[in-house]
Amino acid sequence: MTPDVVRHHLRALSEQIGRVVYGAEEHTRLAFVAIAVRGHVLLEGVPGTGKTLFAQCLSRALGLPMRRLQCTPDLMPGDVLGANVFDFRTQTFHLTQGPVFTEVLLADEINRTPPKTQSALLEAMQERSVTIDGTTHSLSERFTVIATQNPVEQEGTYPLPEAQLDRFLFKLDVGYPAFEQELRAVLTHGGQAGMPPIDALGIEPVMDPQQIDQLRTMPGRVHLDPKIGEYVVGLARATRQHPALAVGLSPRAATMLAAAARAAALCAGRDFVVPDDVKSLFVPLAHHRVVITPSAEMEGVRVETALAEILAQIAPPR
Repeated sequence: MTPDVVRHHLRALSEQIGRVVYGAEEHTRLAFVAIAVRGHVLLEGVPGTGKTLFAQCLSRALGLPMRRLQCTPDLMPGDVLGANVFDFRTQTFHLTQGPVFTEVLLADEINRTPPKTQSALLEAMQERSVTIDGTTHSLSERFTVIATQNPVEQEGTYPLPEAQLDRFLFKLDVGYPAFEQELRAVLTHGGQAGMPPIDALGIEPVMDPQQIDQLRTMPGRVHLDPKIGEYVVGLARATRQHPALAVGLSPRAATMLAAAARAAALCAGRDFVVPDDVKSLFVPLAHHRVVITPSAEMEGVRVETALAEILAQIAPPR
């Protein structure tokens, strides 16, 4: 697989998703980058903006099976992972697998379930394995979590802890569409109150699991100039020194930014990273990992503002 082939796959993926979800080209690119580097994606937005539909279309277009986990306040860890159930006929225990045993897990409204249940996904997202009653079970190497959440200001939400947020490569803000995009959605999908089943939307797979495996071997072959590496580290360190941020990016986050930049270069048909690759990924990768200080929050400073200042202050290499 060459960079041109990767770019072709991204274009085909964007075309398929764009037939149903309008204006999602950038989200599709970032999700594709996450898939390429074994990352997970968090989609945040108010209800009704197409977060779940986007995740379903993405899974279908990638040719990967998906299971949906509807997160509710009474959801228990065993409902996510599964449990050993005693069979009275054979007098033995057998594992009943939970929805985590899949390739793409759609964790819908993840912040409406308590922290105890949220934490059940930590091992799965980091190590692609789960431990049930002291026994470790491996998950698919292609295991990917696409989670949706409502803004934390809404009622009935449990904010995700920092350790959980750090498992997501990107947090993508799904806002209201532009007028033309919303009008197109109304004219196309306004024939009934609900969306038709995903099978009826005509999304065709543009990749297969073997091609996904090949894709994930590609970023490591992309050249990262040491000066670009210094730029990545400079951005990460600047988040730790910014007066409005109480918590900055960790060294692990800096490493993930470099890996994602390699995948972004592939999406552009290149086998080398340029500063714009890093800049285009910095905000979606950093937004959910940094913590603003209480005093800055009282003054109305937003995380996006602080990150924009850092991008302006740290000069990219020439």
